[in-house]
Amino acid sequence: PTGGTQPSPWLGTCRRTHMAPVLSHMHTHNRQRCARTRSVTAQKHPPHTRARCPPLGLESLRVLDSQLRASSDKRYGLGAHRGRLNIQSGLYDGDFYDGGWCAGQEDTEQWLEVDARRLTNFTGVITQGLNSIWTYDWVTSYKVQVSNDTHTWQPCRNGTEEAVFPGNKDPETPVLNLLPSPVVARYLRINPQTWFQNGTICLRAEVLGCPLPDPNNIYAWQSQPLPTDKLDFRHHNYKEMRKLMKRVNDECPDITRVYSIGKSYLGLKMYVMEISDNPGQHEVGEPEFRYVAGMHGNEVLGRELLLNLMEYLCREFRLGNPRVVQLVTETRIHLLPSMNPDGYETAYKLGSELSGWAMGRWTYEGIDLNHNFADLNTALWDAEDNDLVPHEFPNHYIPIPEYYTFANATVAPETRAVIDWMQRYPFVLSANLHGGELVVTYPFDMTRTYWKAQELTPTADDGVFRWLATVYATSNLAMASEERRLCHYDDFTRFGNIINGANWHTVPGSMNDFSYLHTNCFEITVELSCDKFPHASELPAEWENNRESLLLYMEQVHRGIKGVVRDRDTEQGIANAIISVDGINHDIRTAFDGDYWRLLNPGEYEVTARAEGYEAATQPCRVSYENVPTPCSFHLARERRQRLRGRLPAGARLPPDLVLRLRRQRLRRLRAHRRAP
Repeated sequence: PTGGTQPSPWLGTCRRTHMAPVLSHMHTHNRQRCARTRSVTAQKHPPHTRARCPPLGLESLRVLDSQLRASSDKRYGLGAHRGRLNIQSGLYDGDFYDGGWCAGQEDTEQWLEVDARRLTNFTGVITQGLNSIWTYDWVTSYKVQVSNDTHTWQPCRNGTEEAVFPGNKDPETPVLNLLPSPVVARYLRINPQTWFQNGTICLRAEVLGCPLPDPNNIYAWQSQPLPTDKLDFRHHNYKEMRKLMKRVNDECPDITRVYSIGKSYLGLKMYVMEISDNPGQHEVGEPEFRYVAGMHGNEVLGRELLLNLMEYLCREFRLGNPRVVQLVTETRIHLLPSMNPDGYETAYKLGSELSGWAMGRWTYEGIDLNHNFADLNTALWDAEDNDLVPHEFPNHYIPIPEYYTFANATVAPETRAVIDWMQRYPFVLSANLHGGELVVTYPFDMTRTYWKAQELTPTADDGVFRWLATVYATSNLAMASEERRLCHYDDFTRFGNIINGANWHTVPGSMNDFSYLHTNCFEITVELSCDKFPHASELPAEWENNRESLLLYMEQVHRGIKGVVRDRDTEQGIANAIISVDGINHDIRTAFDGDYWRLLNPGEYEVTARAEGYEAATQPCRVSYENVPTPCSFHLARERRQRLRGRLPAGARLPPDLVLRLRRQRLRRLRAHRRAP
């Protein structure tokens, strides 16, 4: 198919025009299947529409830069390699990485060419305009041509005339055009005919097509290895998600529990799958872990990965997989696959390629959940600037501001549900799964200098957070690949595919910062894929990319120290005891049974436990390099005054002179503690 000047007998031509309207009406026209071959199809749209050929992978980067050519370009940053659906531009005019392909000349002879690298049954084209905050450019109509050798090109025809397809009406809304009939070729060109009158020829594109066997090649075409895990690789709407979670619960009733933490604005329940050897119970000494996905409804890969993870843990536990058995028996795992179910349903109805970059991101009320948590950073930093931390202002468990609790506060019901969930369970470690990039970010997410868009803003536990982010990034096959290219314009490979969130872009009110400052839980964000809504055909490969990362990251909940703080006399656990680590200005607290977990990197630490009414106790604790928590428990003695009270008859008071002496003693200790560095 690559040689000669005559068109191959496999080369089809287009016969009749079929142009699908934008967005809401496009699904009704999706009725044709790939012809002349047994096509490989996968779910791309909701079940009420018929499946068609999947995208070649311009958006997901399966199509390499070397497979894209153009007649001309304005500059390198607007070259053919940038003509990918949903690619985002840099922040500056003339950025080296810009938001689309733009032709260097304005005439009807310009084209963007895609090399499928094998015979392909092309069925459609999706286009967008240029992504830019500086200019408005898009193509309003175009022609399509195909070839097997790049020398002889056959146009799509409407009878005897070339078919002209309608393009875009704005830069961002994806527009799908199905070809009049499927056409078999190796190369496809998009040939703009008209464009926005105040702009120039610029576009982003995706091409739909089913790969075919090469009749001139007796060897099978190399393809990606399929996962050996028999999981449900497809997109699940709300009803299908509920069915899958129920099925997993039915398969593994002894280790799973499904519960709801609240409802979305439209009344969809926010379901969580708990996986533990004693579901529904907090076990003393067993840490609690959570994964959260779907905060932005159109970033759907995390949702599907968590549903696959439920299936995987259930089945592997039943098969006796030692790693999974140990994880489930020693950890209480909570999986929230859809934090924004209303937003997901909006994106799902449009489909993987047609929801664009932002449709479904926000809640039904238009709230971005990742900016909707209480800002506790500002209060902490103001107190630090005034030397009030930790003696007069806490460095942990910072209370929620009063304004945030008012009935008229702009707080989504989804956010309130997650905050209640955080306060109800003693989570130790979490990850928030997003999409649209390939990088792992760690707190703080908000810049300390309020007017800066980017600024390195580390936490007191920066070393631990960097380790946690590195664990996920280095075990993720897509991030660790030497062949990976940047998704949009940021090159995160220079930093090992991890970055401080605020040093990327400031996010006031993020869930990660809130989790760290209001609870004991350390949380990072994982950007899983360049494509926010990958086609269902790509889900098996994405599971392979993330399976080890998901498991390895959960195992990090056992890194550091753990123990129980008890009353020395009664052996009862002490709730809300404060655990301080010398040299780290961030404390944690014990759970209601007195148990605690403190994530730490390997090293020697001086750890102090204190509680109201008890004398503080300090002891050294050593964290090894093995992923096993170091036991570090405490028995606290009641303060002298508390011991005396326990010996007095009911209702009796301490003598006044003894009260005065105890107050002076307490004041001396407090002054000495404040003078301490």
